[in-house]
Amino acid sequence: MATRRNLLVMGVAAATALALGACGATAEKDGAGANDGKPATGLRIMVPNSPGGGYDTTARTAAKVMEDAKIATGVQVFNLPGAGGTVGLQRTVNEKGNGKLAMQMGLGVVGASYTSKSAATLTQTTPLAKMIEEAGAIVVPKDSPYKNINDLIAAWKADPKKIAVGGGSSPGGPDHLLPMQLAKAVGIDPRQVNFVSYDGGGELLPALLGGKVAFGASGFGEFLKQVEAGQIRVLAVTSEAPIEVLKDVPTLKASGIDLVFTNWRGIVAPPGISEADKKVWIDVLTKMHDSAEWKAELAKRGWTDAFVTGDEFGTFLTEQDKAVADILKQLGLA
Repeated sequence: MATRRNLLVMGVAAATALALGACGATAEKDGAGANDGKPATGLRIMVPNSPGGGYDTTARTAAKVMEDAKIATGVQVFNLPGAGGTVGLQRTVNEKGNGKLAMQMGLGVVGASYTSKSAATLTQTTPLAKMIEEAGAIVVPKDSPYKNINDLIAAWKADPKKIAVGGGSSPGGPDHLLPMQLAKAVGIDPRQVNFVSYDGGGELLPALLGGKVAFGASGFGEFLKQVEAGQIRVLAVTSEAPIEVLKDVPTLKASGIDLVFTNWRGIVAPPGISEADKKVWIDVLTKMHDSAEWKAELAKRGWTDAFVTGDEFGTFLTEQDKAVADILKQLGLA
């Protein structure tokens, strides 16, 4: 199972797309591009899918931390949804040399760049930082007949095409890869899975609550408020060990299913930006990562710290790109 795990631990998770506003990187800088300790200004965060999903939550959390920790002021967050994140990706690539812009992204955009036949690719961007990882979750509405993961799997195996599963990403994204790999792990042909794609968790949630899908597969952090409110039940999480914020929820492994899946989120900038602008971004992100405010958010949301920057993140991106392409070819989607 080592090969499966290597393919699945693709990181969740998730991070923030940052962009400097029209006035540019207005933090005071020396010749190397580092600031003089003053908060950066003019930052914007572009989220390449709809409000309410994992990218959106991560971006808005990061923006708040930057403000609260006085790392940056006047941080703006905006959404540019479409085609699983590739509309935002194309915008980023088109902004070649623009050190004012960066994009929140993650595993979902990697897959969507293949399944959407995007002309723009992540390998064209400038890697800034990988921020977090987040386990996936198998969730059902409160009135679902499935009381545990084994109840659901039994019904799913009996009639895979009848049991619709929803995900907040395009084919090739984490919410698509997770049920495909879960199906494979329990003996269902992934090609038989009735997968319904939504553009982010913000669109998946009402579909789930409205009974349009039998269950959802997504990052658990996207449903914490609904879980606490009793609207959603989590049948299992896909981490190696139980999640602190969901103490009573079993892992797939503890339920007898040999599968571990982790999503990741990070930040990229357009191609061809200056080394000075790249350093400003990495400095800002590093200060945010090191802040007490960010550490508190990690604990609150159950995110796993996975911070790496620059070339190290670039190497990771290249590996992820190849791994996702290989999986999608197996499914006939790339």
